[in-house]
Amino acid sequence: MPWKETSAVDARRAFIAEWLKRRDEFAELCARYGVSRKTGYKWVQRFYDGGLGGLLDRTRRPRRMARAMSEEMAAAVVELRERYPTWGPKKLRALLSEREPERRWPAESTIGELLKRRGLVKERKRRTRTPYRTQPLAAATEPNAVWTADFKGAYRVAGRYCHPLTIADAHSRYLLKLQPLEGERFELAQPVFERVFREYGLPLRIRTDNGAPFASTNAAGGLSRLSVWWVRLGILPERIEPGHPEQNGRHERMHRTLKAEAVHPGRTREGEQEELLEGFRRYYNDERPHEALGQRTPANVYVPSSMPFPEELPEPEYPGEFALRRVNSNGCFSWNACRQNLGKVLAGEEVGVEPVSDGRWQVWFGPIYLGLIVEERRGKNLFLKNDPSEKEARNSSSAVSPMSPV
Repeated sequence: MPWKETSAVDARRAFIAEWLKRRDEFAELCARYGVSRKTGYKWVQRFYDGGLGGLLDRTRRPRRMARAMSEEMAAAVVELRERYPTWGPKKLRALLSEREPERRWPAESTIGELLKRRGLVKERKRRTRTPYRTQPLAAATEPNAVWTADFKGAYRVAGRYCHPLTIADAHSRYLLKLQPLEGERFELAQPVFERVFREYGLPLRIRTDNGAPFASTNAAGGLSRLSVWWVRLGILPERIEPGHPEQNGRHERMHRTLKAEAVHPGRTREGEQEELLEGFRRYYNDERPHEALGQRTPANVYVPSSMPFPEELPEPEYPGEFALRRVNSNGCFSWNACRQNLGKVLAGEEVGVEPVSDGRWQVWFGPIYLGLIVEERRGKNLFLKNDPSEKEARNSSSAVSPMSPV
């Protein structure tokens, strides 16, 4: 029987049958069956030990698992997973080790396999990740260097839409506020930020997307009433690129956890939704360990800001060579007898005009670049260009504030 036309077991039996006849040298017999002499002797030994049944394939499973998980440990892992159904093996193991450090808990991979066997893990669909772009966005090197803010997508609760406003510290992932609102407007969001500022102090920057009430398309510099207020407080607004939520990925990841654990299903009675969200905030800050923090909780890392909320709103500061102009109620100011329009969100605010060359001036609101005035005579007008690419290099002595403009 040719070697390639037989199964592995039949080939071994044929090999033993020919070997028992002693017609060929052992090396020639092994060569004809395409095996080494070592393998041939192994087959012969198995035949001696167990007859033809000894030639069957043997399992490679070890007789004893050195690090097998005991039933008691498995029960503890499953119980904790059922309590925190969105936690993965890393967080489960970290909490178990914290509770019982004297026990040798299984590896994360072993816990993951247990969760799969018990049907406690759902397979995720793989999706293409968008690569990160290099942006002039500040690094969150310490607490309060960068806060992030956004609205979690609206959902219906008791016949009304709920718009949760979320504010977090980018470094520690500490969730500063989770407030359900009836809409995404300045009048509703500004009091929430004020309460947070009074409780935790002021950050250096706040990073948001380009939606209302954080930004506006109707004003120079993309400013909104909310971001104008931030600038007056000494906070630099940061906005990610449109269509690139991954640039605020830490906040988006928190939203995914919020959606999984608190948003659906929402509570229906009055006041219950706010209690639900506040309960999630305490759980997220005080109980849920974070991998990027070395499995510590955000509450163990975050410290309040040393910059208190001022009782009087200060004016932006400008260098001495800047000319100052007050924006009128229509959002305009006069420069060389020509009206320049900045938008009504800046009504009543003081802006600085910096001379950069003959017939060219840059306009600033605090650290925010608003546009370039160019002396291009068309009748009697000067034109303000709002394109950020028109911004010219600033003198090293022209420092508007401790936070350099971007």
